Amino acid sequence: NMKIDKKIAALRAQMKINNIDAYIVPSSDPHQSEYVAEHWQARKWISGFTGSMGTAVITQNHVGVWADSRYFIQAEKEFEGTEVVLHKMQTQGAPEFNQWLAENLAESSIVGCDGLMMSLSQIKSTERALKKKNIQLDYSKDLIAAAWTDRTPLPSAPIFEHDVKYAGRTRAEKLAVICTKMKDLGADYHFVSTLDDICWTLNLRGSDVEANPVFIAYCVIGISDVHLFIDEDKVSANIKSKLKKDGILLKSYGDISTFLNKIPANQTILVDTGIVSVNVYNAISKAKIIEGDTISIALKAIKNEVEIGHIRRVMIKDGVALTRMFRWFEQEIQERGITEAEFAEKLITFRAEQKDYYGESFGAIVGYKGNGAIVHYHAEHGSCATIQNEGILLVDSGGQYHDGTTDITRTIALSEPTAEQKRSFTLVLKGHIALAVLRFPHGTKGVQMDILARQFLWANHLNYGHGTGHGVGFFLNVHEPPQGIIQGIAARGTTVHEPGMFSSNEPGFYKTNEYGIRIENLILVREAEENEYGRFMFFETVTLFPIDTGLVDKSILTKEEKIWLNNYHKEVLKKLSPKLSADEKIWMKAKCKAI
Repeated sequence: NMKIDKKIAALRAQMKINNIDAYIVPSSDPHQSEYVAEHWQARKWISGFTGSMGTAVITQNHVGVWADSRYFIQAEKEFEGTEVVLHKMQTQGAPEFNQWLAENLAESSIVGCDGLMMSLSQIKSTERALKKKNIQLDYSKDLIAAAWTDRTPLPSAPIFEHDVKYAGRTRAEKLAVICTKMKDLGADYHFVSTLDDICWTLNLRGSDVEANPVFIAYCVIGISDVHLFIDEDKVSANIKSKLKKDGILLKSYGDISTFLNKIPANQTILVDTGIVSVNVYNAISKAKIIEGDTISIALKAIKNEVEIGHIRRVMIKDGVALTRMFRWFEQEIQERGITEAEFAEKLITFRAEQKDYYGESFGAIVGYKGNGAIVHYHAEHGSCATIQNEGILLVDSGGQYHDGTTDITRTIALSEPTAEQKRSFTLVLKGHIALAVLRFPHGTKGVQMDILARQFLWANHLNYGHGTGHGVGFFLNVHEPPQGIIQGIAARGTTVHEPGMFSSNEPGFYKTNEYGIRIENLILVREAEENEYGRFMFFETVTLFPIDTGLVDKSILTKEEKIWLNNYHKEVLKKLSPKLSADEKIWMKAKCKAI
């Protein structure tokens, strides 16, 4: 933590040289990614905060990090021994640091940031907030580069193809759909900067970002040609040849601004201003800009039937891996304590035994007792807790397989739970079931569904501070827009849930320093029926692993809820049993026993 203060001092020195009164360091990269390559983890570097989302603001006498409730406990622990102060955000994703700057800086101050790391919409929002006090926003300076002298270089691992037998559609087919939509909008070109959209569109994958099988690139899709801006050393001769056949031309990653600048005035380009960095946006100096969403975001959110078939099969593989993991754990914990970090590593070992496994879909959250109340907790060797044969353990983990992405949370009791713990768990379970059984008309949005998962907690004056569900990619990012099941009017909450969308169902409850509870399954939107009242949808639960009935207070479950839980366990047993050994089947039958 002494190193953090030295880093802050180095940045402050750069701020003085450049006459900057406050400097903004976001958590993103030039592609507005949630999870970023180590090279761009500037906010983590300057503040020590390891959460995936948050914004740091540095002045000569204050260092603040704005983070939402998922990270409150974690951030305060990470800031101990430094001058960094946590600013608790009231609303997830709200730019509250803008208001603080306007209130705390003097008239005519200068705020700096790196315009490559902030989107056009973020810059405009910040400028509006600062305008009240005539505070200038200078986004031309990357002060981190000068202060961060031992910065990790950009990753250079090779890219690889995602076989069409998994993807269900060729890149030519995907590009044809995108071009049709471009023509409808009157666009000659479409600029794509989000890494997962480039990977999905071109049926390519990489390893540039931990747990996200993506590579660093830009893409400009034209009606007659496609330009991929990437470090060419990452592209094998074989892939180059295949891309060339599909009309995809390779250009250097650093040439994107020059290329955009040369698009002539008689051409139009579709740009997502909520995502594009302001520096790249400003490089488009001649072409007419059409503002709109990145086309592939909505396309990739709806999984095709080939992908859906793979998703169902990958859940069986993941369920088998978890079965072997938890059986090992139950046997081992009788003999010795197991650290949270060892548990997380063992999870990787068991998943890696499954066919087409690629890696984790995120760093596993293994939270024992009070650590389970830290929503995005990450166990480290040497500092994590040792799990003993008592208390409550929360495990949130997932795998990346070539045939799908998984994300599952289970909370288990290692000894007889208290009445309060059982009540809390059962209230969360009731909310989970309420979403799982929902039938809803087409046009329903996540913000309308969220209350169903919270209603039982609210009735007991309890709540949780994270969203109830997020979109999930297909061998792509585990957090995938555009849909979500969340409170508020953010884009993820106001997106209609379309057939084929793949999301999580994960209500929770957290008692600080005592325990955490979360129950997470992945769900697919499917068509139910169409009648005189409209098209109706339902959620198909696809995750396959038992829910700990030892934590259930049966007295507060309704008959219908008990039926759902018993039917779910019948499905788990039926689908996993053919892949299990005789001993594993006995274990699974006990876990799936009807209540």
